Amino acid sequence: MTKRIVIQAALIAALATGVASAQQILINAAGATFPYPMYSKWFDEYHKKFPNLAFNYQSIGSGGGIKQVTEGTVDFGASDGPMNDMQLKEFHDKHGFGILHFPTVMGADVPVYNVAGVSTDLTFTGDALAGIFLGKITKWNDPELMKANPGVKLPAADIVVVHRSDGSGTTYIWTDYLSKVSKEWETKAGRGTSVNWPVGLGGKGNEGVSGQVQQTPNSIGYVELIYAVQNKMKTGKVKNLAGAVVEASLASVTAAAASSKEMPDDFRVSITNAPGKDAYPISSFTWLLIPEKIADPTKNKAIKDFVKWMLADGQTMTSNLAYAPLPKAVVAKETKAIAKIQ
Repeated sequence: MTKRIVIQAALIAALATGVASAQQILINAAGATFPYPMYSKWFDEYHKKFPNLAFNYQSIGSGGGIKQVTEGTVDFGASDGPMNDMQLKEFHDKHGFGILHFPTVMGADVPVYNVAGVSTDLTFTGDALAGIFLGKITKWNDPELMKANPGVKLPAADIVVVHRSDGSGTTYIWTDYLSKVSKEWETKAGRGTSVNWPVGLGGKGNEGVSGQVQQTPNSIGYVELIYAVQNKMKTGKVKNLAGAVVEASLASVTAAAASSKEMPDDFRVSITNAPGKDAYPISSFTWLLIPEKIADPTKNKAIKDFVKWMLADGQTMTSNLAYAPLPKAVVAKETKAIAKIQ
């Protein structure tokens, strides 16, 4: 179900009926569920500082965020997968200006599972995850899984695959990783916010996938780390590019980001399957998608001021919600890039 962050309901109702004063501002946004817990916290804290400013954020998935910002139905979008060159070109050709990407935090996709009789943490290789989601590994006691989990009694039960049914940045991160570790996956399904899944059941949002896995015996899915933590779900460790078995954590996500030595000027970068023995391999930045031109001067200033605050005070709030803060060099580069919003 679509979630909404609606702060100060009376203010929003007044804005909707047009009786609010000129000083009261409502910012509409939509997109990624991956950073939803973080954005909810930020919008609430920022509203406390500036009671005249309210955010209405629809947590509808990255595909929806890209769609709404390109159609102009929100003031900004949010996505865990950067817009591609074609999407950016089409928007620029139509409007004469572009959409800017602003990284906000870093997080991790984690495999979550519900396997009968298994109480220990499981380890997954890239080959195992690709094989499961391709429908080639169909039993929990498959040799690939047994080899990665010596001493664990895995059942001879059928694996039930759960994936996102909506356009999703969490899916982009997951499929970006699978495309890097499996040529077969890259050829058959590829990377994207939506793909043609070879197998599996669909769940809407991180919430939907979490619920499906919890309710379905012998299932496996993928969610953003905070959703697994909040729902007390079993999460798998993943073998990384260096051959080390790594658990998703603030430190291992930060180690993955350290692999990106030079952040591109447009901030579109992938850090999945990063090198380094401490790097968690299914890590990613997540982005706000902000039009280069915001005609309303009040909203223009409000959004720029919020981004400045998010890059400063906002970064101190990330660890409590299991997100990693942005590297200082990225924060410095983004702070300069705010001037591109006209």
